[in-house]
This record gives sequence, structure tokens and C-alpha cells, in this order.
Amino acid sequence: MDKDKVHNYCLKLTGTTHDYKVEWEADRYQIGDKLYAMIGGNATGKPVLTLKCEPSRAEELRATYEDIIPGYYMNKTHWNSIYMNSDVPIEVVEHLIQHSYDLVFGKLPKKVQQQMIAQKEQ
Repeated sequence: MDKDKVHNYCLKLTGTTHDYKVEWEADRYQIGDKLYAMIGGNATGKPVLTLKCEPSRAEELRATYEDIIPGYYMNKTHWNSIYMNSDVPIEVVEHLIQHSYDLVFGKLPKKVQQQMIAQKEQ
């Protein structure tokens, strides 16, 4: 999985902001100030992409893919991490990024959601 592809995919999603959190040594992708994706290292020093995920789906993904693990430094029920050097197909990764984005977008206040939708339509 290529970091630039992940970065570019995230930035295509409406309302996404990106920053680098020095203390965490991580690239963060947010919508409405809520995190939905993060690229950083884990305890072994291996880079991971961490994404929000519906709990039952998160468990299914971990059982299906060896390189998808419980979210590093996140709530293990709601977050998964994917090793950046994994064999998880990019199409699956993009789908999981979209899933994470949708989960976070759905929790934003309706007014904020409407503003972002209007911004996208312009």
C-alpha cells in the first residue's frame, strides 16, 4: 500500500483536512475535526494505516487479513490498523477508508453535514 495513494484518496473525500501531529509522529485525516484515518508507526516501528470500523466488520476483517490488526493506540472495538507494507488490495483499503469516513461523517451534526454536501456541490 502506497502512502501517497492513501493520502490522495483521503484528500478527495469532501471536507477532509490533513495535518501532521508531531507528538504522535502521524499524518491525520479528519472531517469536521473528527479523526477518520491516521498513518503512523506502531510499537514495532512498522507504519500502519488506522481506520474507524463498525465493530462486527472490524473483527471479520482481522480474521480475513493477517495484516489487519486491532487499532494501534485506539479503541480496539472501533478501530483497525493495516500494515502499510501489507498485501491487502488497494481496492479493499480504499473501501475501508470510505467506510471510516462515512462512519465519522454520519456522527457530525446535521448542519455540518449539510454544509459539506453544499460545498461539494459547488
